[in-house]
Amino acid sequence: MTSKVTINSLPTGVPGLDELLGGGLPEFSFNLIAGQPGCGKTTLAHQIMFALASEARPALYFTVLGEPPLKMLRYQQQFAFFDPAAINRRVRFINLSEEAMAGDLDHVLARITEEVAAHEPSLVFVDSFRSVVLATDAGGHAHNHLQRFMQQLGMLMTSWQATTFLIGEYFTDTDANPVFTVADGLIWLRQSVQRNAMVRKMEVMKMRGQPSLPGLHAFRINGDGVQIFVPAPVAAPQALGGPGSGRASMGVPGLDDMMDGGLPRGYSLLVAGPSGSGKSILAAAFLNAGVLNGETGVIAAFERRPGRMHSNKALAQAIDNGRISLVESHATDLSIEEVMQLLAHEIRRLGATRVVIDSLSGFELALGPSFKDDFRESLLRLVTSLTGLGVTVLMTSELEDRYTDLRFSPYGTAFMTDAIVVQRYIEVDSRLRRVLAVVKVRDSGHSDQLREYRIDDDGIHIGTMLADQEGLLGGRPTTRREGAAA
Repeated sequence: MTSKVTINSLPTGVPGLDELLGGGLPEFSFNLIAGQPGCGKTTLAHQIMFALASEARPALYFTVLGEPPLKMLRYQQQFAFFDPAAINRRVRFINLSEEAMAGDLDHVLARITEEVAAHEPSLVFVDSFRSVVLATDAGGHAHNHLQRFMQQLGMLMTSWQATTFLIGEYFTDTDANPVFTVADGLIWLRQSVQRNAMVRKMEVMKMRGQPSLPGLHAFRINGDGVQIFVPAPVAAPQALGGPGSGRASMGVPGLDDMMDGGLPRGYSLLVAGPSGSGKSILAAAFLNAGVLNGETGVIAAFERRPGRMHSNKALAQAIDNGRISLVESHATDLSIEEVMQLLAHEIRRLGATRVVIDSLSGFELALGPSFKDDFRESLLRLVTSLTGLGVTVLMTSELEDRYTDLRFSPYGTAFMTDAIVVQRYIEVDSRLRRVLAVVKVRDSGHSDQLREYRIDDDGIHIGTMLADQEGLLGGRPTTRREGAAA
């Protein structure tokens, strides 16, 4: 019995692409990068090429464009991955426009063969391969000529042991096409405009010999090139340790006692309440308590900067000192995976133990339209992934104070959290008062008391238990005239 052939995997240098491909790019593979105009095919190809090309592994980039390669390079060199020192050394550009316009695939193949023989590349790119096909004059036998051309090109690259990429503009993946059949890998880029936001997604439709990730995955093009946001692996919760392991203080006097000693580390907490009830202040106190205990934290702010929160100088100082990392984005097309990658990067960078998401309402507004349909499922993956990293998570959620509606989140997310603190308003002597209750802390003997609390320049102060609970979390509004907490 013969032993199995080992296929080396090449790191693409594109964030997220190696995971999407199932471990990297198979060496000597024959790949197609397809999609509609403007979706990032050429940028992706250049990013891979500059990451892989070296003196020992040179690259040839064949252009079949109506414009000279110099014009294409003028725009591509704006990306951070572009290395001008590599041109004509590790990377060579060759224009096939003349051969393609002649309408003879044999001429195109002969020129490619000539250049490959002269330079002996390990990486070969043909952009746009679709232009070669459209320029072919085959007298009604284009499909047969294309199939023969593909077979000959594939054999040529295999004999030279070159990893090959064909870049082409295709609008549908349903047509029978010899290119799709011969290719070892098929990477499809898609884009659409939804509610005035550009949404880009990538799909590995085919990758022979590797367990690529199925489905569509969001990606973004920025100054660094293409970045793909793949789902974070859901790991088993890490062993918790470090400063004050066991329970995390909430930073609000009296609240730790109500929660049976604080929030168990590695738990997720939902703080729900109407506008102005102090959710962000409680979140800031939670992060500040960690800083005082020698911990670091991360806050994802989707509503306003933490430095503008009421009585929050300590948090602003912790951010300036690098003890708290601020993750914020003003983009309107975020995906859950992108947010998770931003948070995970900062968690690992700081060794953070506490994470705040403020708020779920702002978070939903920041998501792209195509990512909102499965918000609950995506949020569950986010919470599970974060707690799997061993951090303690606090999320805030905006509620309408209807008095008769006992809901803790408009998204039905209460089931996915380990603990819930709810804040409400009551009317006392024609004045609004704030009340707080610990609704849930799993595996803990938490308090069932309703406490009135107040907010001043020093933060949140929890008072005594209310004597009359009627109407606070259900039923009619209650007017208390005696025994009100100070």
